[in-house]
Amino acid sequence: MVIMIAAVAENNALGKNNDLLWHLPNDFKRFKEITSGHHIIMGRKTFESFPKPLPNRTHVIITRQNDFEYEGCVVVQNIEKALSVCPINENLYIIGGGEIYQQSISFADQLDITRVHHSFDADVYFPEIDPEIWELTSETFHQKDERHLFDYTFQTFVRKK
Repeated sequence: MVIMIAAVAENNALGKNNDLLWHLPNDFKRFKEITSGHHIIMGRKTFESFPKPLPNRTHVIITRQNDFEYEGCVVVQNIEKALSVCPINENLYIIGGGEIYQQSISFADQLDITRVHHSFDADVYFPEIDPEIWELTSETFHQKDERHLFDYTFQTFVRKK
């Protein structure tokens, strides 16, 4: 199953200047729990935003740079090639950024979204989730607290048949 996972603001903002717009520890924890042990597909800029590769995951990096390499990672030139190097009988996760989400939403079977209940000025956005295509199957609301500056909701959407 191809699953897109993202933290998305009310106005679909994802980030600015290759960085996140918020810090939600429970979202990081959920991301780690969901993606550990799986292939994760991302664009080069998303990969470069990490201090180092994420542990216990196979990184598949999409880039137009023909000379880009990173030890221990699979580097490809497009989303189709990225999908083809992943096991077909396992969940794989598309983790960003905005351009990769745009290119891959038509391949996705499921969307795991953390909806951050605030709008932000951003330079990268998540694609619109079309209710004709996607069905919301679960959601869990979390109120802001001393560690989370914004209310947020974990949402799962599945592609309608």
